Amino acid sequence: MRRKKSIMMEDIRENYRKLTLLLIERGLTITTMESATSGQIASLITDTEGASAIFKGAYITYCNQAKIMHGVPEEVIEKYSVYSKETADAMAKACAKSYMADIGIGVTGTTGNIDPDNPEASVPGEVYFSIYYREKLYSFQEKLGNLPTRLAYKMAVANEVCNELLRIIE
Repeated sequence: MRRKKSIMMEDIRENYRKLTLLLIERGLTITTMESATSGQIASLITDTEGASAIFKGAYITYCNQAKIMHGVPEEVIEKYSVYSKETADAMAKACAKSYMADIGIGVTGTTGNIDPDNPEASVPGEVYFSIYYREKLYSFQEKLGNLPTRLAYKMAVANEVCNELLRIIE
């Protein structure tokens, strides 16, 4: 079982290497605002040499106040909840705007447990992510099964983000 998990992690890392090289080749800049993934996507992008040419920076906005501080309208969180398509959309747009990047990624959701600060909106394994690219939003919802670790949840979401981003820009 350990070997299979290791192979999957390496596959995800290889896909991010391909993504980063494609972004470099096309001269497309990228940024992230991550909550549920805690900067995992930013880390995977910057694992590839040369990423500084395209990676503008990132926000890890683990609490609602951090999201608001970095451009997510408080009204969006109040109306739709912190765990929603609308919040992920606002996150993607806000980070792209503040970093003046071609691509913004926003990720919010609940990994394996109920969020004590947002229990009414927290559904374990439900994650929303958005990709803002060329003034257009692409929104996604993932319902992950039970995964063994928080890292497994982060990598599963990062994998979906990478797959969708590659599909959008290719």
